[in-house]
Parts: sequence; structure tokens; C-alpha cells
Amino acid sequence: MTRRRLFLAGYLVLLAASHLVRSLVKEPPLPVGLSTVTVAAVSKGKTGTQEVRLAYRLWQPSAAAEGAPWLLLLHGSPGSSRDFERLGPELAARYRVVAPDLPGFGHSSRQVPSYSVADHALCASALLDRLGAERAHVLGYSMGGGVAIELAGREPERVASLTLLSAIGVQELELLGQHTVNHAIHGVQLGFLWLLEEAVPHFGLFDRSVLSVAYARNFFDTDQRPLRGILERWAGPTLVFHGDRDVLVAPAAALEHQRIVPQSELVMVPGENHFMVFPAGEKVSGPLLDFFGRVDRGEARTREGADPQRIAEAAEPFDRRAQPPVQGFSLVILLAILAVSTFVSEDLSCIVAGVLVGQGRLAFLPATLACLVGIFVGDIALFLAGRFMGKPWLSRAPLKWLVSPEAVERSSRWANEKGPAIIFLSRFVPGTRLATYFTAGLLHVPLMRFVGWFLLAATLWTPLLVGVSALVGKQAYGWLEQAKVWAPALLLVVVGLYLLLKLGIAAASWKGRRRLKAWWGRKLRWEFWPPWAFYPPVVVYVLWLAVRYRSLTVFTAANPGIPASGFIGESKADILDRLPGHHVARYRRLPAGGSQEERELLVRELVREHGLELPLVVKPDQGQRGAGVRIAGTWDEVVEALAEQPGDLIVQEFIDGVEFGVFYVRRPHEEKGRVFAVTEKRLPAVVGDGRRTLEELILADPRALYAEAAYRERLGNRLDEVPAPGETVLLTDLGTHCRGAVFLDGGHHTTDELEDAIHRVSQPFEGFFFGRYDLKVPSSDHLRSGQGIKVLELNGVTSEATAIYDPKHSVFTAWGVLFEQWRLAFEIGHHNRQRGAVVESVVGLFERLAAARRRG
Repeated sequence: MTRRRLFLAGYLVLLAASHLVRSLVKEPPLPVGLSTVTVAAVSKGKTGTQEVRLAYRLWQPSAAAEGAPWLLLLHGSPGSSRDFERLGPELAARYRVVAPDLPGFGHSSRQVPSYSVADHALCASALLDRLGAERAHVLGYSMGGGVAIELAGREPERVASLTLLSAIGVQELELLGQHTVNHAIHGVQLGFLWLLEEAVPHFGLFDRSVLSVAYARNFFDTDQRPLRGILERWAGPTLVFHGDRDVLVAPAAALEHQRIVPQSELVMVPGENHFMVFPAGEKVSGPLLDFFGRVDRGEARTREGADPQRIAEAAEPFDRRAQPPVQGFSLVILLAILAVSTFVSEDLSCIVAGVLVGQGRLAFLPATLACLVGIFVGDIALFLAGRFMGKPWLSRAPLKWLVSPEAVERSSRWANEKGPAIIFLSRFVPGTRLATYFTAGLLHVPLMRFVGWFLLAATLWTPLLVGVSALVGKQAYGWLEQAKVWAPALLLVVVGLYLLLKLGIAAASWKGRRRLKAWWGRKLRWEFWPPWAFYPPVVVYVLWLAVRYRSLTVFTAANPGIPASGFIGESKADILDRLPGHHVARYRRLPAGGSQEERELLVRELVREHGLELPLVVKPDQGQRGAGVRIAGTWDEVVEALAEQPGDLIVQEFIDGVEFGVFYVRRPHEEKGRVFAVTEKRLPAVVGDGRRTLEELILADPRALYAEAAYRERLGNRLDEVPAPGETVLLTDLGTHCRGAVFLDGGHHTTDELEDAIHRVSQPFEGFFFGRYDLKVPSSDHLRSGQGIKVLELNGVTSEATAIYDPKHSVFTAWGVLFEQWRLAFEIGHHNRQRGAVVESVVGLFERLAAARRRG
């Protein structure tokens, strides 16, 4: 067992033991001073069958307790009724004060369906019912302010007055001010804490920590958007009590609450922060008792008695342009998000920072520094990855998602040619930085030299990009505001600036302009569409065929002689074994599991036995669309190809000539089949002029530029070569479309002689009715006459009539051909099923897919 497996096994044992211990831990005893009631659980405003234990503290006046008014105190998150240990007794001089542990907190039930402030409000109402409190003053502290507002909105007749103590409220002034963004941040927080509690062996240590899943769920489940409307409708007496140094809930929120509730009173306590409730004292309890007393005497203002001017001001919509800069804890979170987001996209993060500066939400200096810190950490990490991990790690996640081996090779050449200056220049050419910095570490560039060059460039680039984004973003945001495009305005501005940056840099050079043309051309030319864009109509048609033939997988009986008819994972060597040997390019299967020396020996035996010469074709025995295929022109390349692929391989002689794809179909009742389609495969090439590099020749070619990525992968460090005048350079050596080969419709090559020849090749293969031959012939004349055919491989039911990729064909023609192809596959499979052929199950197909994925 490897170290990795031992570690994983030990981790899983510890995790299981941790969960077992947690399940056996009993609820802690109820502290002195706490009582409990049982209420129905609430989720999305509806009560369920689950019962929830609700713990609460009750403080009462020593005399005439039964006649004293009720006061409900609602704590924040994270928190519990202990938040009011000082304030509760002070207020109990005149009131019956009740402070519940809201569901999920304190000593109340931890596992509840919902933790939102709206559902907490219903639980608080149920507690008042149990206590016989028909009417109460309601005070909400911090997150409890949301509960208090929801309770006032749902049961206004029950709420004698509403007090918002350092309380949340309107969405626009909470955290970053936008529900979707805030919700995403809360979701990340929830995911992290959930993993900490459930995926880390802690044996209960984190279950009752302050920052728990319940706390995170409270924020994640809560939607603050309705709170503004509730406050705007609320007609009862209201006190807004806040500290002017609150860093968790901005004082601007308190000012907005006062504005939209025209009858409200505002107490802004100088020098106090968010936590003034904990020491409490006369500074807090005095104004509260005074307000409650005036409410009880009928002296506090209601909406009916509010100042008309304040009512008019309350009716004005929220002015987003008047939003204050992000401050306090929200500022820390925002700057941290900007810094971390540079790990994903440095330029996009700088643009977002600039737009926020333009809006007035951030100051220029902290926004720029946050981006610069993130860029510094990320780029140093990439440099160190190159230094200590090296090239082998390029094939492993996450580096393989970020840096390609080809980009590293190119950066290595640039570094050798231009020296450390390339580190500086790459900062101004987006798309080259990752590879350049990784390569700098790989080449052991001195750390301080690297830091000096890239920090100089980043110090110039970052404030420039943030500043320009601020200026342009401010103007663009203003236009969108005038057009009343509120919700997506920020997104539109950011995306617009990002595209402008990318397009502007690309359009500044000839290479960039050609790549832009290629990018746009691949959107217009369907043959370059990704599978998710091209195949949906085909999938829908296949599903219709499944209904028609009453089987989703009947096509797997189209070729009973091939496992699953060649859907996936079939052995190409086994298929070639079933064909007439004199028509097949000579080959040998190399099974997995043998040593490198044994596999090399088998290759040498193949060469000696058949008198073959290099090059040889080395490919997986279960290949897909040309993946893993190599043409090895030297023994070193053969050895390298064998070492790269430890699975089952085929080594095959290389056949000179012209390559074609011939699709063959025979219905079970027919004596002879027919050629359904012929594809002529051409290997593209460029001709040197003695001036331009291979890369420039590819980009200048009207066809080759669309497949530049495939040619770049194959040619690697040759891209900077300058071919001699008249020198022809093949761009690919494989007749595979995804590797850059050009496919043309060769239907005009179909003759009776060709069909006879293909039938003779197919006839000995019992159980073969449907598939595509990839073959080579000396010339197209040989193909038409059916002579000189050498089969490279035979593909089964999922092979395509690749003539559809001829640029002259429209996407509708291609879909039509594939529809007909799949109709034939289902029809032939249906007839073979009636003759006793086995149909693969859906589960079996998924198992084959999973096995192929593991091999890949």
C-alpha cells in the first residue's frame, strides 16, 4: 500500500471515529437561569412536524411582575441570550425581559430546517405565545435586528415598539451592498465551516465554537432585501440606537433606517462600537428605558404623527450614488476578496477594484495595495512552484489547469534570448505571466532578481490599470445609472472594461489581430465548435430513436462481433485481428504491465519479423479521436512513446500514401454492404519564405490559423524557426481533425470497385455491420479501383462519417448525415437484437465510460 493510500485510510478512520464520538456526546446541562419551551420548527414561513427546543432567559421586576410590560431581546450572530447578561437585568427594573437563544444558537436546538431571520421571527413569536405575552417591546441587536424587523412586519399588532441596537437592516448597506455578491460570500464561508466541522476529525471540538455552521447558515439563509420594505411600512414607535465607531454594521445603515422610518428616533453614541451592548450600563439602558417609558405613556411618535418633511424624505428612493465608502469589517473582507481573486485573474481583479474606486466605494490606495499584495503572493508562489516542483508537476492539478508545457517551453526560449527583462515585459502582455514566472523558477533565476523585475513591473501596471478602470468605470457607470440599469450595472462595466483590455492589447499587434480573427472564425465555422455546442441536436435525435426502438442502447447490437459494438473501450488490436492480414498495416499489441525493456523487445521483434523501418506509429489500444497517437521517427522517440503510456499499446508500421476514412454499412439481411461516406484526409503544410517564422506562417495562412492551437502543441519549440524559401513544413502528421488535419468530402471516389474491396475486407469479420475504416492507399486512383488498401484501424458504432467536416458543408448538412448514421445504427442494432444479439445495458455503458476515463 502506498503512502498516499495509508494516509487516506488513516484519515478516514480518524474521521469515522470523530463522527462516532460526536454522535455520542450528550447535550450539556442547562445553565442556571435558563428555561426551555418546545415549539414547532419553521422553514420558509411554514411550521413543520419537527419540534425545536427553545432556551430563554427571563428577568422580572421584583414587585408587580405580573403587570409589567414585556420586552423581547433578540441576540446577534454568532451569539446567544448571554449577549444581554448585563443589559437584561438593568431593563428588568421596569419590564419582564425575555431573551431567547434563537434556533441554532446557545442551548436551543442546533439542527433546524432554517436559520433565517424570517423563520427566527416566527419562533420568537411562538415563545411569546407560550409565555402569554400578547404584546411586547422588541429590541434586535446586530443580526437580531433582522429578526425584530421581520416580527414587526408579520405581527405589527404584537410589537409595541421596535428598537434597532447596532442592528442590520437594509441590504444596500450590509457587507458589500448587493444580495447576490453577499450571498456568494456567505456561501463560501458556510462551505468552509461545514468542511471544518464535517470533513476534519475534531471529536466535537468545533461543534460549539463561536464561528459554527449555524452562524454561517444564519447569514446564508437570510434574505435582507425584504427588510427595507418592512421598515418603510412600519408605523409604530421606533428607536435606532448605534455607535458611531461600529465597524461591523456601518453607521450609515442606522442613518438610512432613520430616514425611511420617519417616526423613528436616532441615538448615535459617540465613541462606541458594535459591542457596546456587552458592558451595557447607564449609557445604553438609560436611553432605552426612557424610550420604552414614553411608548408606554403614548408619548412616542408613530407614523401618523411624524413630521411631514420626514415623511417626504422617507418616500425618496435610495440614492446609490450616496452610498458611503466601504468601511470597517466590510472593508477588510472586500480587500481580502480582491487580493485572493488575483489568483484567478490579476487583470480582472484590478478592473473590479478600479470600478469600485470610481463608484466611491473604495479609496484608490487600499484598492491598489490589495491587488498588488495578491499579485505578489500569487506570482511568488508560481515562481517557487517552478523552482521546487519542476516540469513533472505540469501534468498534475492544479498546475496543468494554469500552465501548459508548450507555454513553459516558449518562455524558456524567451528567457534565454532576452534574459530577465522578459519577466518585466510579460506583466504588460496578459496570458504570458503564468508560464514566464513558472519558467523563471524552473531556470533558477535568483529570487531577488525575479522579485525586483516583476515587482517593478507590477508596481507600474497595477495602479495604472486600477486608475484607468476607475476613470472609465465612473463614466460608464454614470451612463448606466441614467439609463436606470441598476442591478447589472457593475457587472456590465467590469465585463466591458475587461473585454476592452483584452481586445485592445490583442489588436495592438499583427499576431493579436490574426488570433482575434481566428477566435471569431471558430465561432462562425461549425467544424471548430466544441462538442457541447454541436451535438445537442444529435443527442435529441438519438433520444427520439430510443423511444422509437424502445431501447436507449439497442445500437450496441449493431456490431455483435465487437464489445458494445465499439461504443468505447474496445481493443483496436482485437478488431484488426479479425480482418484479412494482407489488408492490414502490420502491428503488434503491447499489453500493459510489462517492463519497459520487455516492451522495447516486442517492438524490435516486430521490426525484425516484418523487415520494417522507422518511423513507427505508437498509439493506445483503446484510443479516442487520435489521443495519445505518436509517429516515432527515431528509436529514442519510440522508447519515449512507450514510457509515456504504460497502458495497452499498439505499435504499427507507418504506411506512406494518402489517408482516407471509409464508412461502411451493411444491414443484416444484405449479402453486400455499401460505402456510406468517404473522407479525404489532407495534412496541412506551410511553405517558408526565409523571413517569417513558422508561427507567423501559420497565422498568415487563411485556413491554418483556425487550428493554430493544435499546431502549436505539435510544433512546440519549432514555432520560432524560420523555414528556408520554398521549404514545406507539415503542420501535423496525423489524419485526425482535432490534431489539425483537413477533412474533405471524398464521396466522388466511391466506385463499385471500392465497395467490392471494402466488402472483401469486411466479410471475414463475423458480426461487423457498421463502422469506419481508417486506411491508406498509394493514391486516390488506387482507392477508386479498390487496390493497395492498407487498414490502419476500424472504428465501431461511435465513429463518424467525417466527410461532414468538409468546409463546404453547412452544419445542417452535418446534422442530417449524423441523423442518418444513427438511424442506421439503431435499425441494424434492432434487427440484430431480433436475431439474438446482446444489447448492452445503460449501466454497462456507464461502466465502460468510467473504465475508459480511468485509463485516460
